[in-house]
Amino acid sequence: MILEMKVPSPGESITEVEIATWLVEDGDYVEKDQAIAEVDSDKATLELPAEASGTITLKAEEGDAVAVGAVVCLIDTSAEKPDASTSAATEEKAEAPKTEAVASEPTQQAATYATGSASPAAKKILAEKGIDAASISGTGKDGRVTKDDAVKAVPSMGTPTGGNRGTTRSKMSMLRRKVAERLVEAKNTTAMLTTFNEVDMSPIFGLRSEYKEAFKAKHGVGLGFMSFFTLAVVRALKLYPAVNSMIDGKDMISYDFCDISIAVSGPKGLMVPVMRNAENLSFRGVEAEVKRLALRARDGQITVDEMTGGTFTISNGGVFGSMLSTPIINPPQSGILGMHNIVERPVAIDGKVEIRPIMYVALSYDHRIIDGKESVGFLVAVKEALENPEELLMDNDVKKALEL
Repeated sequence: MILEMKVPSPGESITEVEIATWLVEDGDYVEKDQAIAEVDSDKATLELPAEASGTITLKAEEGDAVAVGAVVCLIDTSAEKPDASTSAATEEKAEAPKTEAVASEPTQQAATYATGSASPAAKKILAEKGIDAASISGTGKDGRVTKDDAVKAVPSMGTPTGGNRGTTRSKMSMLRRKVAERLVEAKNTTAMLTTFNEVDMSPIFGLRSEYKEAFKAKHGVGLGFMSFFTLAVVRALKLYPAVNSMIDGKDMISYDFCDISIAVSGPKGLMVPVMRNAENLSFRGVEAEVKRLALRARDGQITVDEMTGGTFTISNGGVFGSMLSTPIINPPQSGILGMHNIVERPVAIDGKVEIRPIMYVALSYDHRIIDGKESVGFLVAVKEALENPEELLMDNDVKKALEL
């Protein structure tokens, strides 16, 4: 029996996918549920499992865009699984050394001898410039270097010479193309502005130093910065609900929940999974969810549903060493917070200069619905919570907040 395998729908509104990589070759025997291909949609990379066991015939090439529901391969379910001895014989035959043709050697040698010979005029030009004729690929008969070759070989002032100057062209994945489209869309359709501030991370450093070991031992996850930032953002969104809003035509939709998108780096590029109802998460809950989503993104297991929605985004460029940036809004959201690296800097504290761990933070926002007062107020609220976490994020009970 020949089974036609069709492209399943990866999610609502997705009409086609791209064959990123075939994990098997034409004619291979595959087992049921074995991953046979990786396919890219405009939102995620997914594995395509075999629907039955049998011999596979591929019907699409890597890089092909295939409509949802189209046939991508055939599986002959009546084929018998090859035994180990047959497989070994096939591999031995494939590894047998190939006999090289030697008849062409004289021709190759003749070409080699011709290379480097030059006309008298070409020799003069090359000698004046100190260029070896053997280093020039001639265009004359039998590879002879002509005067024109010698003239072109002489570098002019400022012309780069030596080294590899090749180029490589490769097709962008469907996911990467979609990300590019959305970034351009955000720049062209929003009135995006960015406001900046700085955060003294000393209080958070102190809390992490004192409680991180007990926190990890109790909950199995580290006490990182993302939990502090996520809870600080949730608090600020409640104070400034316009930042937790979106434009829909002529209407503004405001949300009474906080679905926080977190930008993470996956094998296929930027992924933005969502923490649902972050307003209900504790420090432990945020850290566990961040770890779960980051691992799924890294392993290519993230689903479309896990990246759909989100009312606000947090992006941490600091893990790559970024000091300052202007993050781009993730449409249709209206705001994104950019975290950056932490550097010890001299700051004025009560009239004295002290060295503190400082992080610059940036809020990019859609000025169509968020005014300057609200955007600055939001970022100041985030700063206040991060610089006074015991009072504003932990209700003056650190052990209870950390569930220790």
